[in-house]
This record gives sequence, C-alpha cells and structure tokens, in this order.
Amino acid sequence: MDTKSSDLAKGYLDVIAKETTGICKEVLEILETQLIPKATELKDAESDAEKKGSLLQSCIFYLKMAGDYYRYLAEIDKSQGYDKKAQELYLEGTELANGTLQPTDPIRLGLALNLSVCYYEILGDRKEACRLAKDAFDQAISKLDKLEEVQYKDATLIMQLLRDNLTLWTTADNPDEEDVTVADAE
Repeated sequence: MDTKSSDLAKGYLDVIAKETTGICKEVLEILETQLIPKATELKDAESDAEKKGSLLQSCIFYLKMAGDYYRYLAEIDKSQGYDKKAQELYLEGTELANGTLQPTDPIRLGLALNLSVCYYEILGDRKEACRLAKDAFDQAISKLDKLEEVQYKDATLIMQLLRDNLTLWTTADNPDEEDVTVADAE
C-alpha cells in the first residue's frame, strides 16, 4: 500500500475508533447509572421469589452487556484500563449467574462465552479462556436432557460457539494449550 492509501486508511480507522468509543461510552453511561443500579435496587427490595429471579437475570444480563462494551473499548484502546473493567463486570455477573442460574441458561452461557473471549483476546490468558469455556460447556452438557425444545435450541447454539472457540484455541497453532483438548469438551 502506498503512503497516501496508508494515511487514508489510518485516518478512517481513527474516525471509526472515535465514533465507536463515543457509542460505547453512551451505552455504558446508561447501563452503569440507570439499568444496573435500578435492577439491583428492585431485586434487593423484591420479596416475591419469581420476580426476584427475573430481576436477578436482568442484573446479570446488564453486567454482561457492560462487560461487552468495556471489552469493545479495550480492543480500541489498551491503555485506559478498559480490559480490567470488562473482566471485573464479567466476573461479577458470573458470580451471580453461577449461584442462581442453571448451567444451560442462555444468559449464563453467553456470559461464559464472552468472558472466555475476553480472557483469550483482550487479557491474553489463553489457559483461563479455555478453562472457562470448557467448564461452561461441560456443566451445560450434563443438564441438556432436562430441557424443553426451545430452551435446548438456545443452549446448544451458545454451546456450539463455546465448542468452536475451544476448537480454534486448542489447535496446533496454539501449542501452549495442549492440556485442554476438544476431545475433553465432548
């Protein structure tokens, strides 16, 4: 690529990064100042177990979503600590999910998927990424036979993504991952 094309491409990437950062920060503002606090407040005040469970799912989903947006920001700018904030939110959501949601719940599986991607792509911890993906897959597969058809389809779709990532992450291109294999996940 010639210098003019290279400069043009860099300028375009800078514009996209700036716009993406602005959008992510707007979404995070809503999540962190409104949705997460309100869902947490309502959950803590609710006495009806079914409603409380629904509000808890909302909290977990919003934590996952905030983690996702911090992960997007970390992909753009590695110097601002967005990676650690993404990890913190994902782990907070994971702690809530593991204590309350079934291993086959799509929110829990999606959270495990995105946390494992964060570890692999953003934090550079390939072993932890594989461990998280494998654990989520193994826990869910042991409960699949108890699901209705719609729930089964939702769970298996996300499980396939977990398995695809494990396959990709444990190929010969990544010799440091030899202790976790796709055969283990099956």
